[in-house]
Amino acid sequence: MPDIRPLPEELQKNAITELGEVPERIAEDLNVLKAWIRQQPHLKACMEDQFLIQFLRGSKYSLEKAKEKLNNFYTLSAKSPHLRSMEDVDNPIFRKIHRTGCLILLPTPLMEHGPRIIVEQVSYEPYEFTNTEISRYIWTMAEIVLQSDPYACVQGLVIVSDLSKVTMQHLRQLTPKMILEVMRFSEKALPLRIKRLLILNCPSLVKTLLNFALSCCSEKLRKRIHISNGNNIEKFADVFPKKYLPRDFGGENSSLENACREYEKVIDEHRDYFKRNAECGIVERLRRKKN
Repeated sequence: MPDIRPLPEELQKNAITELGEVPERIAEDLNVLKAWIRQQPHLKACMEDQFLIQFLRGSKYSLEKAKEKLNNFYTLSAKSPHLRSMEDVDNPIFRKIHRTGCLILLPTPLMEHGPRIIVEQVSYEPYEFTNTEISRYIWTMAEIVLQSDPYACVQGLVIVSDLSKVTMQHLRQLTPKMILEVMRFSEKALPLRIKRLLILNCPSLVKTLLNFALSCCSEKLRKRIHISNGNNIEKFADVFPKKYLPRDFGGENSSLENACREYEKVIDEHRDYFKRNAECGIVERLRRKKN
């Protein structure tokens, strides 16, 4: 039997109808993917079922797409340090970043059984952390999500990004190269689907940077991103009822402070996972050359 968390009934139905999952075939599908990994001398991938099944789900059970995403996951992060997750979630920098509340998963999914809701905000001072530290924190959190959150894994993510506290000092740390690498990794390697991204309080300069980044994304992803220069989230009420927002935004979905504090328990549960897989990655000199 595969060592994976069982899905709630409603999510299992969606996994079958939307992702093409066949519960009776999960073990076979995982074994085929593992056999392929073992045949790749350069690829030192995590072989845990819960990790690998998300690459199948995130590729709608296309084995070739799952292979490509998995290879990209390790290849791209090997080339760019800011795309790597941290090996130690007890790292003081990791915990300090988390406690700023810059990335918070709300407890109730959209429409009760829909995508997981994430609130992003720039809640730290410029130069308090490096861009690499912030980026590595985000990808570590993403890896925890794909290990632990069935709603995110099956239904995807809805992200509300509040840029009201962004300053010029924050922006000076960004480079076009870093933006492009992050966008590419999100789309080509991360097996989590962004269903909608709502960007609030977007300054004009940030909008210029975002338009540059979006020009490098697929049309499918661009259509899911909505940018507002104000805080008028009511304009999205048809797809995002206000009750699913945190209390800080006038909703009923916990408070940001409480959700941030509660998620530390989830982080603690994955302490050993990151230690077990600290040596995963790419050995580039062993990669077979394409004919």
